[in-house]
Amino acid sequence: MRKRIQHYIAALLFVTTLGGATFTVATPQTTFAACSDHLLTFPAWYRGVVDGDCNVQNPGAVGLQKFIWTIVLNVIEVLLQLVGYISVAFVITGGFKYMTSAGSSDGMAKAKNTILNALIGLVLSMTSVAIVNLVAGAIR
Repeated sequence: MRKRIQHYIAALLFVTTLGGATFTVATPQTTFAACSDHLLTFPAWYRGVVDGDCNVQNPGAVGLQKFIWTIVLNVIEVLLQLVGYISVAFVITGGFKYMTSAGSSDGMAKAKNTILNALIGLVLSMTSVAIVNLVAGAIR
């Protein structure tokens, strides 16, 4: 009886997986995020350069210098947000090292130093993102 139930469960899983894969491949999906202003929390590098229909604006109409600076500031903001995520990862790493130092004063000191440096980097990153957004808002 138990073998029979296991066979039914295995068959059900197989059919569900195969059916789901077939349905996913067989039905065409429309893409709504083709020209989104954000990817996760990162701004698109072309934010402020394209219009609502995903067409690039004429740089001559808005000024080539403004056009280039908008792209540069978007790329800088992406990099600064990436630095923020990396610093959060270092805070987590430092916390893990602190918990697993097993009472070693040298290990605890290194972990505290890692956490402190990561928090300083996080604050600098967040401040820099705010400044870049302020400058980008003034340019747009």
